[in-house]
Amino acid sequence: MIPFNKPPFVGKELEYMQQAIANGKICGDGAFTKKCHEMLEKQTQSSKVLLTTSCTHALEMASLLADIKPGDEVIMPSYTFVSTANAFVLRGATIVFVDIRPDTNNIDEKLIEAAITPKTKAIVPVHYAGVGCEMDTILEIAKKHGLLVVEDAAQGVMAYYKGRALGSIGDLGCYSFHETKNYSMGEGGAVLVNNPNMLERSEIVREKGTNRSRFLRGQVDKYTWVDMGSSYLPSDINAAFLSAQLEKAEEINENRLASWGRYYEGFASLEAAGFAERPIIPAECSHNAHMFYLKVRDIEQRTDLISYLKDNGVAAVFHYVPLHSSEAGLKFGRFSGEDKYTTKESERLLRLPMYYGLTENETDYVVEKVKSFFGK
Repeated sequence: MIPFNKPPFVGKELEYMQQAIANGKICGDGAFTKKCHEMLEKQTQSSKVLLTTSCTHALEMASLLADIKPGDEVIMPSYTFVSTANAFVLRGATIVFVDIRPDTNNIDEKLIEAAITPKTKAIVPVHYAGVGCEMDTILEIAKKHGLLVVEDAAQGVMAYYKGRALGSIGDLGCYSFHETKNYSMGEGGAVLVNNPNMLERSEIVREKGTNRSRFLRGQVDKYTWVDMGSSYLPSDINAAFLSAQLEKAEEINENRLASWGRYYEGFASLEAAGFAERPIIPAECSHNAHMFYLKVRDIEQRTDLISYLKDNGVAAVFHYVPLHSSEAGLKFGRFSGEDKYTTKESERLLRLPMYYGLTENETDYVVEKVKSFFGK
């Protein structure tokens, strides 16, 4: 069986975890956590990057920093993971879903302005598959209407829009380091703080609402409770695991891109024959090969293909069920305008195995089996 995913492992993870234990400080913000912060800040050029226990928590931190309150509205695509919406629902916001573009599966920037009301507080673009949303347009809309932009870049580490790292473009950005992502600490994430007005408060919110970070830097003689917050700090053992992979970030990225490219070329004839559609990467985007997907005719054909691949030793999956059609989505949100593409595209999309270390033989086998399905 070729699995859908294998967590990345580069070889130094255990050594660094042992070092973290030997350092005698395995709680949050130890030496390896600081090392990860430095590497991520250098790579993204973000003012501040702070590791969190998950991307879910990074999004919840962002919601707190954005000062979301009951009655506020937050605009986002429905084609995303539940955490994107939950982070703002927990603060009492109403989610306003906007249709996606059929080429990238990202929020359709041309439909955002029509969804804005006097209650709108933020726009949350989701960079699906590590392919950037049309951020220039989104930033222009946000500036015009006085809105914050929170990037859900869970899948976007080492991906860029017009040369800028995803997550570093809006007021805030959120990364995931879950085991299914390109770089992993098992469970984990990060918040990128790009708005200078949020820098100091981000440390406070992350440190249980206290000014402990200022105390540790010697800026105050004691620390105390100064704001709302929670404990969003991962263990330094987790950070040690991640730091080994961030050191090899380019190697991992190139390896994944090579597998993605082999899939892309392998399915060219399938697309030319009209059987399936390959991913589209806009010219202004540099993706990170987070996933490779195909879009087939409809949900019935996708179901049959998943079953066929499973029978032939290949694990393939579909992705999100659109949030606006879920029980909680109907309760906490509404869809603005027409659902022209969100449901339709979600039902056609099939994700193929993609991970660091996927071999050429494995990618070729997957291509062969997909083609044989349509060949029948």
